[in-house]
Amino acid sequence: MLSDAACKNAKPKDKIYAVTDGGGMYLEIHPNGSKYWRMKYRYAGKQKRIAFGVYPEVSLKEARAKKDAARKTLKNGEDPSIIKKKAKIEFMENVVNTFENVAREWFDKKKAEVSEKYASKIISRLEYNIFPFLGSTPIKKISPRELLTVIRKIEEKGAIVTARIVTQYVGQIFRYAIAADCAEHDITADLKGALRSAKIVHYPHFSEKEFREFLKNLPGLRGEELTKLALKLLILTFVRNGELCGARWNEFDFERREWRIPAERMKMKEQHIVHLSTQSVAVIEKIKEIACSDNLLFPNRDDKSATISKDTLACILRKSGYCGKMTPHGIRATASTILNENGFRADIIERQLAHTERNNVRASYNHAQYLPERREMMDWWGDYVEKLEGKW
Repeated sequence: MLSDAACKNAKPKDKIYAVTDGGGMYLEIHPNGSKYWRMKYRYAGKQKRIAFGVYPEVSLKEARAKKDAARKTLKNGEDPSIIKKKAKIEFMENVVNTFENVAREWFDKKKAEVSEKYASKIISRLEYNIFPFLGSTPIKKISPRELLTVIRKIEEKGAIVTARIVTQYVGQIFRYAIAADCAEHDITADLKGALRSAKIVHYPHFSEKEFREFLKNLPGLRGEELTKLALKLLILTFVRNGELCGARWNEFDFERREWRIPAERMKMKEQHIVHLSTQSVAVIEKIKEIACSDNLLFPNRDDKSATISKDTLACILRKSGYCGKMTPHGIRATASTILNENGFRADIIERQLAHTERNNVRASYNHAQYLPERREMMDWWGDYVEKLEGKW
């Protein structure tokens, strides 16, 4: 049996030699003075050996502990060299597959599916709320309790909605990790029922009676004529505010009476078709007379190459006394409510609102889903708005 003094005092020779400790373990001394812990053993009838490290970084006591563990592995019918290699691979995987590394890999693919602005929100929420606490942890080693503790920190700030959104991101990251063989389970599923519920805040929107009064007052709203026409077109098409403000003339096919909003301008990154009612076409013709741009329907007054601000329509509503009563997005809610109340199918309405999240397989054709029914609905909506207002 070796002692610490014997290990320390073992001098190099012209050739490699060994001093034994027992149980197959020995200290191998090289001519340059380096000393290595080794253990010889037999497995499946073959002579093998395993390394335990360099002396004195690995002490005699530590080397013996590794020898005992290796012999226990042999007793259990396993090869300690294979177990060691597996442990090394797992260690390297854990170093590479930290939550932050996997999350950023997921984000590199996710950002191609969403707008630049939305992508910026995703990564900033992760960088602020998750990475400082779980970023360096191997993703497969994060427990539901650890994640819940981090999400609770967000909730404690009063950011209940953000907590839920971030949890959804984490769930998507874990599902990506499962597909990439970096994790085995989406731990966000275990948080079901543990998160606080946020009070639902609806966008201000009109009842039918209020909508009628609003339409009658529309010509007298405080604002430029082009802005009021933009508001009219928003009412008739109920697209998103940003989709309207960025409208280009080359997106319109007046023979087919279609407005095809390209994927890059849509929230869901899929082309969206808006059927143009007779009333919509009439408003667009008026816009064409005063827009002063061959490219944009709503050019900026100071810079004709840029679109009007997304806040323009909200501003005209605020100035006209509708603050807290109606928003541009609220027009979509008003249209949805009235169309539902008048018997149009919910899935047709939702598709026209471009609400439904779709997968990549369906994205190639889904922009035209329910198009005949949607044309009929949009024509009905145009007639309904015209009748409610009296005339355009």
